[in-house]
Amino acid sequence: MASYTLSEIGKMTGGKLAGDGTTVIRHLVTDSRQVISPGDSLFVAIEGSQRDGHQYIEECYGKGIRAFMVKEGRTNSAFSDAGWIEVPRTLEALQLLAAHHRSAFHIPVIGITGSNGKTIVKEWISQLVQPDKRLVRSPRSFNSQTGVPLSVWLMSEEHELAVFEAGISLPGEMDRLESILRPDIGIMTNIGQAHQENFTDLQSKAREKLRLFRRSSTLIYCADHQVISLLIHDDPSLALKETITWSMRTEADLMIRKITARRERSLIEGSYRGASVMVNIPFTDEASVENAIHVWLLLLWMGYAPGMIGRRMEKLIPVAMRLEMKKGLNRCTLINDTYNSDLVSLRVGLDYLNRQNQHKHKTLILSDILQSGVKDKELYLQVASAIAAHGISRFFGIGPGLFEHARLFDPGARFFRTTEEFLQQVGQGSFSEEAILLKGSRIFRFEKISKILEERVHQTVLEIDLNAMVHNLNFFRSKLSPATRIMAMVKAFSYGSGSHEIASLLQFHRVDYLAVAYTDEGVELREAGIHLPVMVMNPEEQGYEAMIAYRLEPEIYGFSGFEKFSSIVRRYGEYGYPVHLKIDTGMHRLGFVPAEIDDLISRLSNQDAIQVRSVFSHLSSSDDPAEDSFTRSQIELFTSIYDRLASVLPYRFMKHILNSAGIERFPLAAFDMVRLGIGLYGISSSCQESLQQVGTLKSVVSQVKRVNPGDSIGYNRSGRATGKMDLAVVPVGYADGLNRKLGNGKGKLWLKGHLAPLVGNICMDMCMIDVTGLNAKEGDEVIVFGKELSVTQLAEWMDTIPYEILTGVSGRVRRVYYQD
Repeated sequence: MASYTLSEIGKMTGGKLAGDGTTVIRHLVTDSRQVISPGDSLFVAIEGSQRDGHQYIEECYGKGIRAFMVKEGRTNSAFSDAGWIEVPRTLEALQLLAAHHRSAFHIPVIGITGSNGKTIVKEWISQLVQPDKRLVRSPRSFNSQTGVPLSVWLMSEEHELAVFEAGISLPGEMDRLESILRPDIGIMTNIGQAHQENFTDLQSKAREKLRLFRRSSTLIYCADHQVISLLIHDDPSLALKETITWSMRTEADLMIRKITARRERSLIEGSYRGASVMVNIPFTDEASVENAIHVWLLLLWMGYAPGMIGRRMEKLIPVAMRLEMKKGLNRCTLINDTYNSDLVSLRVGLDYLNRQNQHKHKTLILSDILQSGVKDKELYLQVASAIAAHGISRFFGIGPGLFEHARLFDPGARFFRTTEEFLQQVGQGSFSEEAILLKGSRIFRFEKISKILEERVHQTVLEIDLNAMVHNLNFFRSKLSPATRIMAMVKAFSYGSGSHEIASLLQFHRVDYLAVAYTDEGVELREAGIHLPVMVMNPEEQGYEAMIAYRLEPEIYGFSGFEKFSSIVRRYGEYGYPVHLKIDTGMHRLGFVPAEIDDLISRLSNQDAIQVRSVFSHLSSSDDPAEDSFTRSQIELFTSIYDRLASVLPYRFMKHILNSAGIERFPLAAFDMVRLGIGLYGISSSCQESLQQVGTLKSVVSQVKRVNPGDSIGYNRSGRATGKMDLAVVPVGYADGLNRKLGNGKGKLWLKGHLAPLVGNICMDMCMIDVTGLNAKEGDEVIVFGKELSVTQLAEWMDTIPYEILTGVSGRVRRVYYQD
């Protein structure tokens, strides 16, 4: 982790230091909403075209930051205990600081640029290389003039490889990024129309992007992109580099001979420097194939064995998109995808909209696309074609460009010149029981539309970071062989995180099975368009018919259930209905005990109504090293029982015993499938540092008041002020999931970078916290649990387990979903 004093940073950037220069800086902040560790953070006040970071200095100060980089003359003398660096231009100073930090490292740096695919190529390189190397990479899509320096700042002594992406929209920008990154290895993905409006032609834009590699030693690209190939060939400085190419048409280091798409996979065959090679990737679309070949070529050049590359590329995971999904009014689902606006991201957004099968009707609200480089008529013809191809029920176009070209769209579409005009003419009552995609350039202020379409609930929300969930899924996948399947546990409302929302994500990221507790949970998933196999762990007799109607697969754990379910299956005229047999190997909850196995074999052999899909058991203590001998005995007993069943039944079926902790600690028992539960949501007993927190339960301060020494606080006067106290009231209580055991100082909430103790008894809908000295105000954000304050910490305060915390979040708390 980077670590410099404020005084040292002043010298690196040529800035003028005022105030305390001894503060050690480890984190850079350019967004006041993303303050996590205020005590060692430097807030850089960037002046942008839309917003001036200096406007948020007070907010950052209130959150605990005491170090600021500002434009000359913008020091705030009211904050006398803060340290300040004054510079002529804060963005340039930030870039200088990152360049200085980069110069301290001599590890290989891979720089990626191009019109499309930068983030995916970067993430796939990370997926494939991380098992062998400690790697640092750009977070999300941090490829801008601000994002690149923030990415480079993450470099530390522990890293062995760095992978960064760089994007530009104006001439001259790449020189600044090159001076920061100085990549040793360059990857040029492609060249297209994105951000074309500021360049005279594709050649000029490609030439600008290639400036990223002027000091690189190696350059990787596709020789079939003629614009790129010609520019490299004609540029003496680039032509002298080691160029590593792939092609489908001409001679290259990696010659692609054949691509065969089948069952959502692509088999890519070719030759690398004369030797036959092949990979089988879980994608069929053209963009994914191109991105995968770039990554394949890099790994071949790096010396990875072709067989190893093939095994790893079989497990490539889709890269999550950036969006926000939440409940809308009138039973709608609202998808806010306004991060960027171009044809590629529009298609991505439309794909995601189509996956919301919980709604029959799909609505798109789209603004003008401002950075296409394509003439308006051609652009909006392509937009109209994409909308038609995705079967959108209703379309609203906002902006002068769309308004002018309304005739290109379906006659039922509606068009408005401005966002304000849309808001005036289209009321909340126009939307009901539909999925709505908001896709707009930031200048159109679509947050105004989002605000009126959101479901009105109280201010306590549970934010679900879907990227973190994907990260956790990939972490556990990395511990398994490609042949091992994953059953994801989505019971109990997906551990409090949501139902179809989580299941849709897991389905998109190709888990093999889902597991729910009860039949009605499985029915809800089916009605929301989830088609994955679903195991029901606690099937009840009254739900058997619905189970068959919705093709849900029951856990059978006793002879009563065996006979009753078989009878229902025969009544429906079914044959070979899939079931899962639960074996009790020592937990003594549900399951067939060893003495019942002979009888079970006999009954299975004398019927044809049901067929065993899997046999499984449950480890009672897989997370406790003190019980490892018992865990191993469970695994041995389970294996022997499975072998007995497998030797008799005339078909093959799966076996599985590992839960999340079992995957981490007993990988040799992964068998055919594993059941991933709490680990998916970011909780681990042994690998916590490798997982990411998925949920953040947050609220706001409703009121702040001063109480005097001796004053009582809350029900039963259980809280007492020992001195003058500033008290904040927060609208979250035990009806939301804030357990009463945390009251009276036992628990704390996170506010402005500090832990604020709970005072008095927790109420049904509210609680009180001591905010003395924190300068708290109404509307300040309060974290119940999240990245700042872990679920595990709350569980320790309550003397319970994280499961109880997560599943205890009330259904009345609004869930908001985020993806990058």
